[in-house]
Amino acid sequence: MADMITSRLSGFHKLPVADRLGTVSRIMRLSGEESAALHGDALTMETANQMIENAVGVFSLPLGLGLNMQVNGRDYIVPMAVEEPSVVAAVSFAAKIAREGGGFNAEADDPIMIGQVQVTSYGDAAVAAKAIVDHKEQILALANSFHPSMLARGGGAREMDVRVLPAPEGPKAEPILVLHLYIDTQEAMGANLINTMCEGVAPFVEQVTGGKVYLRILSNLADRRLARASVRIPVAALADFNLPGDQIAEGIVQASRFAQADPYRAATHNKGVMNGVDSVAIATGQDWRAIEAGAHAFACRDGQYRPLSTWTLEEGHLVGRIELPLALGTVGGPIKVHPQVQAALKVLRVSSARELSMVMAAVGLAQNFAAVRALGSVGIQRGHMALHARCVAVTAGARGHWVERVADALVKVGQVKVDKAREVLAQLMAAQAVET
Repeated sequence: MADMITSRLSGFHKLPVADRLGTVSRIMRLSGEESAALHGDALTMETANQMIENAVGVFSLPLGLGLNMQVNGRDYIVPMAVEEPSVVAAVSFAAKIAREGGGFNAEADDPIMIGQVQVTSYGDAAVAAKAIVDHKEQILALANSFHPSMLARGGGAREMDVRVLPAPEGPKAEPILVLHLYIDTQEAMGANLINTMCEGVAPFVEQVTGGKVYLRILSNLADRRLARASVRIPVAALADFNLPGDQIAEGIVQASRFAQADPYRAATHNKGVMNGVDSVAIATGQDWRAIEAGAHAFACRDGQYRPLSTWTLEEGHLVGRIELPLALGTVGGPIKVHPQVQAALKVLRVSSARELSMVMAAVGLAQNFAAVRALGSVGIQRGHMALHARCVAVTAGARGHWVERVADALVKVGQVKVDKAREVLAQLMAAQAVET
């Protein structure tokens, strides 16, 4: 089944919702229960109450499918949960253009996460650090004793080091002494097992250093767990908006240069990347807050906040590259509890957390491409407002076939506003009443 599936579903967005659901259910061979779960009928109040404290309801987001995505020669239909109108359409469009250059190529590191153990009141920093290093094998063995099943699967604590950080300003002049555990979390994002290991080794660390341990927790700057994606698009394939491809390519490159030089621009540039990443993360039950924190910390690793992706011109091609930390899982947390997440993962059909991170990195690069392509040519509003007009039409009271009619009218007059939408809706309905 895997080799025969295509993400090129022409005219999919024009189908009624029920037909879209039926199409993807047939392609992915979803059961009736899985199809209902994908539709959003599966998270009961009972399950929600088991997932969080003080639950009072279930909050929904639209779930769409990013199409045309091809990563490492394999097609993916990508579930995306997001409220912003243009995100899913932008990814699908960008992925379609990317196919002109063979789609996206991606790779990902092994799932190595960092656990931190902070030591204080240790005396001489060099002596305390040496004491920890001298007991490296005991510390790693102790950490792994708390998750023997993870060790048996090939994961667990693999390595460690000690960092001595300069003392921050304040009444205590003691440098910060930190033990880093490097833990292979396999198919899990790993927060709980990392925290268990850090807490488990803390008493022994206190014993060998004579110090006091306070914080013992994972780091969300997962810079040992990076995902990378790239794309090469022939410049000629970029032609659009009555503009030649080389002009649009130049606009994209200039947008990239701007983001590399200016953190104010880089923040918005990266927001575009995370539009795609977060949407997939939410749909697949990931800790998207951790992903956001890690991505933005990674973006300023050299002392200035910089873009996660870059765009250059190379031998007649527009070349995009992205690199960011992605701590993902295919087991644990809400992934096994939430029926819609399970259905979304079946649609996405990734076999590992590494594969998921490669797809997610490609989606982030596609989302970014769509944004800078518009910014560097006709501006972001032209495409975004056409999609936003639908939401405005609904807000103004349009329903059914009236939504598209009102949205089209708003775009034509260039006034995508609720008051104008109410006026247009009234005029269209009055005209129809006269005709009938």
